[in-house]
Amino acid sequence: MTSSPMARTLRLWAAAGLAISACWAVPALAGGAMATGGMTSQPIGHYDFCKTQPGECSIRPSNLNPAAMTDAFMRKLINVTSRVNAAVKPMSDYDIYGKDEVWAYPDKGVGDCEDYVLEKRRQLSRSGVSLADLLITVVRKPDGEGHAVLTVRTDKGDYVLDNLTDKVKIWDATGYRFLKRQAIDNSGRWVSIRGGQQVLVGAVQ
Repeated sequence: MTSSPMARTLRLWAAAGLAISACWAVPALAGGAMATGGMTSQPIGHYDFCKTQPGECSIRPSNLNPAAMTDAFMRKLINVTSRVNAAVKPMSDYDIYGKDEVWAYPDKGVGDCEDYVLEKRRQLSRSGVSLADLLITVVRKPDGEGHAVLTVRTDKGDYVLDNLTDKVKIWDATGYRFLKRQAIDNSGRWVSIRGGQQVLVGAVQ
C-alpha cells in the first residue's frame, strides 16, 4: 500500500525526533481557563464533518477533569504542534475541494486551519489525552479574519495549538478574540466563550 505524503512525513519526524528544550517550565502565573457560556451554534463546517463522521460528534468523555500540565505534557504539545505544522501544506478548501468550509483530516498532506486542528486533536487523543481537553475553537484574528485553533484544557490554564506558529501559548497571550468552542462533555455541541462576539462565519443552529 502506498503511504500518503503526510504519513511519510510524520514517520520521518518520528524517526528523527524533535529537538525540544528540556528546560521548559510551567509558568507560575498562567492565564487560567476560558470563561464559557451557554450552548451556541455549530460551525457549518463542523456540522458537515459530523454528517460524514458521525462517530466523531457523539463522544461524551467520562473524564472531564483538565489534563495535568507537566514538563512532559508540554513537550508533547510542542512536538505534535511542530510535527503537524511541518507535515501539512497550507491550502484553502476551495483549492482542495472546489468549495469553502470543508473540515477534513489532512491525510493528503494539505489543508487549512480546521484540518490542522483535527489532525492535532486526533494525534493527542490517540496518545491518551481526553477529548474533553481537546476542543476545536473558533477565534477572530487581530485583522478580523476567522480562524480555528485547538484549545487544550489543563490544570494550569487553557493552551492553544495553532498552525500559524509552533509556539504553544496560554490562550489569552495569543492576541485572538475567542468566540466559541466544543463543549467538554459532548463533541457534537458548542458553547460560547464569554467576552467573544458574534461569529461571522457559516454556522448552523
